[in-house]
Amino acid sequence: MFRSWLRVSALVGMGLFSVVALGKDKQPTAIVVGGGLAGLAAAWELQRDGWQVTLLEARDSAGGRSALAGGEWIGSARVQPLLNDYLTHFKLKTQPAPDVVRGTGYLIDGSYFGVADLAQKQPAIAEGLKRYEKALDELAASIKDPLDPASDRRLFALDQGNAARWLDELKLPTTARQLVNQRIRSHYDEPSRLSLLYLAQQSRVYRGIDEGELRSARLPGGSPVLAQALAKELKTVKTGVRVSAVSQDRQGVTVKAGSAGYSADYLVLAVPLRALGQIQFAPALPERQRGALKGTNYGWRDQLLLKFKSPVWEGKARLTGEIYSNQGLGMLWVEPAAKGGANVLVNLSGDNARLLQAFGDRQVADQLLIRLHEHYPKARGAYLGYEIRRYSGDNGLGGAYLAYGPGQISRYWRLWEQPLERVAFAGEHTDPLYPGTLEGALRSGKRAAEQLRELRAGRPVPTPQITRLDQPAIAQAKAAPVAESPAEGERKPGFFARLAQLFR
Repeated sequence: MFRSWLRVSALVGMGLFSVVALGKDKQPTAIVVGGGLAGLAAAWELQRDGWQVTLLEARDSAGGRSALAGGEWIGSARVQPLLNDYLTHFKLKTQPAPDVVRGTGYLIDGSYFGVADLAQKQPAIAEGLKRYEKALDELAASIKDPLDPASDRRLFALDQGNAARWLDELKLPTTARQLVNQRIRSHYDEPSRLSLLYLAQQSRVYRGIDEGELRSARLPGGSPVLAQALAKELKTVKTGVRVSAVSQDRQGVTVKAGSAGYSADYLVLAVPLRALGQIQFAPALPERQRGALKGTNYGWRDQLLLKFKSPVWEGKARLTGEIYSNQGLGMLWVEPAAKGGANVLVNLSGDNARLLQAFGDRQVADQLLIRLHEHYPKARGAYLGYEIRRYSGDNGLGGAYLAYGPGQISRYWRLWEQPLERVAFAGEHTDPLYPGTLEGALRSGKRAAEQLRELRAGRPVPTPQITRLDQPAIAQAKAAPVAESPAEGERKPGFFARLAQLFR
């Protein structure tokens, strides 16, 4: 009888072993929602590892928030290692950047100044900009670990304040303050809506890196070229599919899009927070994640490309590279066009972008053309047309890129790096070091793919190690928008007066 029991036990054990073995041998499946670079990278990494992947994209084509420029400046392999690895893998050739685009220029009341020109001809403004850069560098140097910026109470306090109030204390000359405001809003959002700690943390990430390394090469065709290379290798890409609900249990994940449903073992959500907030979850998202969906600030940014048959500004100054204006033109980027023409890419950001939401595309283009024509009288005769991309008014985006507001790092820092059961999150907003960049998007997609592999293997996904200070009075306070305290010469008039000032 004992021998019979042993035989039965052995058979049962063999049967259980076979079931486990079959489960491990079964091809794992995943759904990736979002066809930007983050989603494409996650899907590509998983498929390359043997997973069956279905990518769902709400728009008509994959690619995400690509810029209007005909090419994209990318950083060196030291600054953007993963991006350069992908470009090498897909044999996408870049062009070395000329020295002239590696620096920063300024357009002050219609006159162009390089850094050396500014120091010679406008020493007070140059001194003010240097003072700002020195003060910001000191703040950045105080952050030991950019992955854990609020590691002590003094740094934690920086998150409760905004960049505008800190700038007020520097007492910069009016024009220098206008240029600094434009630099900050072009990369993030209005200084009054930006956490001072976030500004310092991002400066810490790039501290000690020469500005030329940030624009060391040009990728002809821009990020869509890389997006197309990734999408081309994916077996299943469905566009025009807007996800409305996600449910998960111990067996897997189900995604609903219209009347259709998609099921898989795991899910990557690679969509901006505003789009994520439009999806119903079962079970519901935890309270902290729900708060982050409503309470995380995105920078407002729109792009306008003005096309000219000839570079009409050559007579006065060679406009090229990254240019900041002290008037309502935003950040400008001048690039060559076909057949000797030239394009001016204008990044309208912060309150300027918010203000222009009330105007049609053609009105915006006409007004910016009027501004250029005032300084460069041949502009209107050489004008060919425009293209515009409005990130700010897109309900699925809610803005351009992540820009933590006051108090938001303390509450939501690295929150979306943590999977929820079978769901991992990706997107530039989930990368703590390089948000708003191609590198950050790709890093987040690769990280999400690695997390799904760990989950399938039954291994715990490491939780980011960050300092959480015990300050209930501050941490529980809601960070209400703080009105900027303008520097002298920047008092904000009413709507129509501001509009006239913007386009005068």
